[in-house]
Amino acid sequence: MGAVHPAPAVPVATTAARTSVAPVVPMRTRVARKVFPPIVMAAAAALIIGTSVPSTVLGDLNADAANASIGAVATASALDAGAVIETNKTAPSLAGGAAPAEAPPSQVLATEATDAEALPVANRDDWSVTSYAELMRLQYGNRSFMYATTGTGAVRWPFPFAAEISSGFGNRSAPCRGCSSYHQGLDFVPGYGTPIQSIADGVVTFAGWGGGYGLHVIVDHVINGQKVTTLYAHMVSNSTPLSAGDPIAAGDYIGQVGDTGLSTGPHLHFELKLDGVAVDPYAWLTTNAS
Repeated sequence: MGAVHPAPAVPVATTAARTSVAPVVPMRTRVARKVFPPIVMAAAAALIIGTSVPSTVLGDLNADAANASIGAVATASALDAGAVIETNKTAPSLAGGAAPAEAPPSQVLATEATDAEALPVANRDDWSVTSYAELMRLQYGNRSFMYATTGTGAVRWPFPFAAEISSGFGNRSAPCRGCSSYHQGLDFVPGYGTPIQSIADGVVTFAGWGGGYGLHVIVDHVINGQKVTTLYAHMVSNSTPLSAGDPIAAGDYIGQVGDTGLSTGPHLHFELKLDGVAVDPYAWLTTNAS
């Protein structure tokens, strides 16, 4: 038998040879790959903004921020120390390195807190409020209307006794809506229904209703050679028998005290005019009535 030669060895592919193993990438490299592109993009954007936006804009923003910070620090320090605060509102940009200029006097805020110069504290009890009506009463409401009468004579008062007077002639606080604040007569308050008499001889020129007077009578007189006109207002409805043109004597019946027209209560509103000009009836009657 001849010699036996072994068959040539056939290479067998191993599992390691058939399977390709991916290289191991370090963690630092992988993080850099993810972070680096956004950084590059941000840097590029900053470069574009820096070359296109005017430098004065950024400078002003920086200066404003610096001024605000410095002003806040100075204010807090000065308040803690109780010292004078001086704020320069027109200081140039500190970002440019320029020193702040001294502010003009009109732009300096100076405060000094000391015990000696402490301002007084207002107390509500130190104040009072006075209405216009109260002022009018204080000025015109304290007048005395004392008088005496016998109820006789050529010139007399509208009542045979001294009736109370509630409101005098002149300025006053209007007692009702539509009432005058300048009173052109006297208000007598003897009571509702009290008879009213003529103050002197004369002739009736009006008897009836009209305006705020309600039922009223107007009489013309000639006293001491002068024309005197008297008016009796706010009388009770249908209480006067008079008509225009009727002659009347001193002391004759005119009507009754009432509350007609613009009135706040029963009273006689009495007016007196000399040659058409309203005068104070109290002063005139005090001088001329018996």
